[in-house]
Amino acid sequence: MELPSDMDALVAGSAGRAGEALANLALARVPRPRLAPGRVLVRIHAAPVNPADLLWLEGRYGIDRAFPATPGFEGAGVVVASGGGLLGRWLVGKRVACGGHTCSGTWAEFCLADADQCMPLRRDLAFEQGATAMANPMTAIALVDLVRRGGHRAYVQNAAAGQLGRMIDATAREAGIPGIHVVRRAEQAEALRQAGAGNVLVSSDPGFETALATRARELSATIALDAVAGASTGRLLGALPRGGEVVVYGSLSGEPCGSIDPMALAFGAKRVRGFELVAHLRELGLVRAFLLGRAAQARVASGRVETRIRSSVPLTAALARLPEYVASMTEGKLILVPSDGPGSRAP
Repeated sequence: MELPSDMDALVAGSAGRAGEALANLALARVPRPRLAPGRVLVRIHAAPVNPADLLWLEGRYGIDRAFPATPGFEGAGVVVASGGGLLGRWLVGKRVACGGHTCSGTWAEFCLADADQCMPLRRDLAFEQGATAMANPMTAIALVDLVRRGGHRAYVQNAAAGQLGRMIDATAREAGIPGIHVVRRAEQAEALRQAGAGNVLVSSDPGFETALATRARELSATIALDAVAGASTGRLLGALPRGGEVVVYGSLSGEPCGSIDPMALAFGAKRVRGFELVAHLRELGLVRAFLLGRAAQARVASGRVETRIRSSVPLTAALARLPEYVASMTEGKLILVPSDGPGSRAP
């Protein structure tokens, strides 16, 4: 197949301040990424807008990608060319989920990605679900496994009303591990309860910290999964029993971890640690990471976990629709559709 020399892409000229990053985005015609050894070229059919993308646009994500650059750390499409290597050549022609920190950006018609960061998609997954079948489902499985392997009888999580929070709840319930779910608003708590979640607390309610500590003690919840950071990290740590740990895997607050009582660390045998999926996959190795990816896809295909999609829009409509998504991200994902050709839907 003859490939075009240029492509449509969303391009950020520079990082922006919090709440203003979208103003630096533009739809542009740019050179197509050039192949390199160990990398493959993917024609992107679907790419979600994730909180990590917005943090990167604000210069607050822990990954360097020199500006100007195309956002997007996750997507799905068809591998159309390989820069060489056994794995890369094998992937040509296959439908894949792709992305990663070193990719050229998925908010574009084409993305250059490391071959070992591409996962062949199941035939029964459409690109829209396939594009979101990796990062969140794999993170949910990995975090629940961390809870299980650590011998924790129960866990606490914040941002529980979000897509990943719901996946963590579903995965933990299957494993028989109870959770305490922290949300910001009463309507979020009610929605979680209707979905079957128990032990739901609203962080803005009077007496929240006391209620959280009481519930954590009753359930022996000695680990908290923190997607928010900021003051929430210290509040979670303070509520956990002696020996508890907080695992920080996100920064929805956009603030450094704060309100941490050093005496809880020194005399309460507590600790704070980080988790990042790409580093975790690297530690697992290629084979185990592949198996984790297959397990994540199976959960999505079976409906055991689901990414709610608000709408799918072409790149040409993205700039108009992004502010709406940012204003209410818990209502469902915005999926960008740079290409919509044969094979973009599951058979």
